[in-house]
Amino acid sequence: MGKLMYMVFPLIIAFAVLSFDHGVAAAPAPQPKLQWHYYNNTCHNAEVYVRHQVKLLWDQDKSITAKLLRLVYTDCFVTGCDASILLDEGPNPEKKAPQNRGLGGFALIDNIKTVLESRCPGIVSCADILHLAARDAAKMAGAPGYPVFTGRKDGMKSDAASVDLPSPSISWQESLAYFKSRGLNVLDMSTLLGAHTLGQTHCSFILDRLYNYNGTGNSDPSLGATFRDKLRGLCPPKTKKGQHDPLVYLNPESGSDYIFRESYYKRILRNEAVLGIDQQLLYGDDTKEITDEFAAGFEDFRREFAHSMFKMGNIKFLTGNQGEIRRNCRFTNKGNPN
Repeated sequence: MGKLMYMVFPLIIAFAVLSFDHGVAAAPAPQPKLQWHYYNNTCHNAEVYVRHQVKLLWDQDKSITAKLLRLVYTDCFVTGCDASILLDEGPNPEKKAPQNRGLGGFALIDNIKTVLESRCPGIVSCADILHLAARDAAKMAGAPGYPVFTGRKDGMKSDAASVDLPSPSISWQESLAYFKSRGLNVLDMSTLLGAHTLGQTHCSFILDRLYNYNGTGNSDPSLGATFRDKLRGLCPPKTKKGQHDPLVYLNPESGSDYIFRESYYKRILRNEAVLGIDQQLLYGDDTKEITDEFAAGFEDFRREFAHSMFKMGNIKFLTGNQGEIRRNCRFTNKGNPN
């Protein structure tokens, strides 16, 4: 199976290790831990309530999986997994940053929070709701199930100025440096980018690849000519202010079905990745080997996706006296207009 088999750990071992590694610098005192079924004694059916609400929406709108996975990424990679991405409070919250244009899934989180507040008021954090909902939606789309340890608290502020999410046109080296700064490695990066196996992106994020790559006036040479021409048909160059910005599927083979599958990696091998960063996986020795492995072995991809999602959920979370349990996910308790 190649080098990757030595990089993929059995989940039970990985989870035991990860419970002590939160992607932050070591501190003299032990770091607080999340817990398996944290709400069993305070809101026994919390996870059941979350799953039910996700299923109700997923049956009507399969795109919710991609929206929730993106929310987890945009939340955890900025100030940590503190649900700051959900806040509307303040003059310029994170969700208004240019990189976060097109975010969705907020209404579902609101619905889940309303249900939980009616049954277990002030108990379940918005941060935990987001991670549980994303896990459940991903599993409904064909991703593996994985344990979500809970006990996170919600952050108290959100500022678009803190959003440093990189462009989707960066190199794999730049992307890896960014992931490493969050305590993740090359396998995590290559795996988590696989979430692009479903979802959509605005044409504005790929116009540079289609028409003016690195200011050359030409397309990205790593983009297959036939697929490039197809994308150009969907994404004409913008020439007028306010012109419509169409959406294209990140993985046309998943398309409107929003199915979790390995075809994302097969498309990279054919030079048919929509985003530049995805195509860049071909150009690092490790990332190329991982791409080959996942394209050939769907279960390898599914297993490692569970591992990396669990690991991402441990980035700089708040517990104990840190943060709060918001009564409304869009506002801190102090700033809640109701």
